[in-house]
This record gives sequence, C-alpha cells and structure tokens, in this order.
Amino acid sequence: MVKRAASLVQAWTEDLRGRIPDPHLAAEDVRVGVFYTAVQLSTGHVGVAFTPRGLVDAVCCPRSAASAPPAGRLAGQPVWALAEYATSPVPLRRAVGVAALNALSSLAVERFGVPGGLLLRGLDALQAADVRPEDRVAMVGAFAPFLRALKGQVTDLWVVDRHPDALKDEERALWRPPDQAEHVLRAATVVVVTGSALVEGGVEVLLEASRGARRVVLAGPTTALWPVPFFRWGVHVLAGIRVLDGPKLLRIVGEGGSGYFFEDAAEKVAVVRGSAQGATPAPVPRS
Repeated sequence: MVKRAASLVQAWTEDLRGRIPDPHLAAEDVRVGVFYTAVQLSTGHVGVAFTPRGLVDAVCCPRSAASAPPAGRLAGQPVWALAEYATSPVPLRRAVGVAALNALSSLAVERFGVPGGLLLRGLDALQAADVRPEDRVAMVGAFAPFLRALKGQVTDLWVVDRHPDALKDEERALWRPPDQAEHVLRAATVVVVTGSALVEGGVEVLLEASRGARRVVLAGPTTALWPVPFFRWGVHVLAGIRVLDGPKLLRIVGEGGSGYFFEDAAEKVAVVRGSAQGATPAPVPRS
C-alpha cells in the first residue's frame, strides 16, 4: 500500500512540484471574487477555488488586511509561492493556494494526461457516481441539482451542511449537521464531497470516514483534475471543470460570478479512476 502524506493538500502539492519543478513559472493574474477565486499562470492555464466568505474576518480594514493575501502583489509572483498558501491557517490565503494548485493541475493534465484514470467530457458528478436505487447516498455540501435528481430514487439520502437553510423546507429531513458527518459517511455506499473542503479544511477526515463506500466523488469547480494524490486517498471520481476561455472566466470571477461558467468559459469534466463501462478517453487540448 502506498504511504500517504498526512495532508491531502500537501500530497497534491508535492506530486505537482515533482512533475512541474519550474521555479520561474509565474502567476500572471489573480482574482479573489465574492464566490470564487481564480489564478492564471503565465502559460494561460487557469484554476479556480471556492472563496470562503463565511470564514473571513469582515471587519475593515487593518485586521482583515493583515490576514488576507497581499493584495496588489500576487500577480507576477512565482506560482509555487502562491501554492504554498494552500496550507495557510488563513481561509482567503488557502483559496488562493488551492486555485494556484488547480491551475498547475490543468497544466499537469495537459502534459501528462490523467494517470490511472479516464477523462470524460460533459459528465457531471452525479452521472459519474453511478448511483443505483439500492444506494445510500451521503452528500457533504447541499448540491441542489443532485438533491432534485436523487430524492425518492435511492434507499437513503443525507446532506451534511453547515447551513440547514441551504435545503428547502420539504428537504430539511435530509439535513445532518457537520458533527454527524463521520457517522453518516460510514453508513453510505456513495459519497459526494464538495471540492470546497480543500479550502475549508477537513477533507482528510471526510475521506477517511468514506473508505467503506462503493463510490467516493469529489465535486464542484474547486475539485482538482490531477488525479494521482486523490486516487491514493480513496477518491474514485474527480468531477470538476476544464477552463475553455481563461480571460472570460477571470472576468466572471472578478464580477462576482457564482458558478455561471458553463456557457463557454468552462465545461464539466470528470476524471474516473480506472475505467468506466462504455467510456472512451478524450484528449485534453490546450486551454
């Protein structure tokens, strides 16, 4: 069995650094938006991450400025300097770091493909999860489209989220508080975890509790497409986005976009561990 690093983000960083060691690769643009954060490399590759609004100090200005990334000095820095923020104790810095790692992941996928997996275009997390009527499904994060599709279609359905108001009144019975997450995940046969856990923290605990599940999916725009460390941590599917138009996505993020990437700025893709029945590999052209 492959020995895992103590932190999934640490393992992700180390794996990418071993494959893309260029110390001069720069972050050309950085946007910290209301809902998402984006980093563009000098190669043109773009990565995004959830902006953790609820964890940010909203008091202006000296206190919040002291904990935020150094605004005005991020663009132009070596991207590996920004990637180090991914393990920062400060939420906004983690968002910048994870976005930088996602941009590096996009570059790695272009250069090396998806080792040990299959990249499928147009496939969302629910499709990739291969959910069956007998499954007990646990979601960490209230994915509204998945809720609509799964209600009444599986044996059990639970939603772990900090905010019960994220569910409609008629869905409230499905809600479970975060302190019940490990118990719920251990009972599930299919687990869908929001990629924002890479920013908010605790993803390792969630994946450890999901080890008995038939299918573990990391989902959402914050999800990495570089699969190697995630497969080692027990993830079966990485359901994220591939950026098609970097400048447009940066503009959407900077203007407060909350995930409206799919018209022509990005497309849904999934990286599935091993092979998938009826699936065929898709080449990954330059963003």
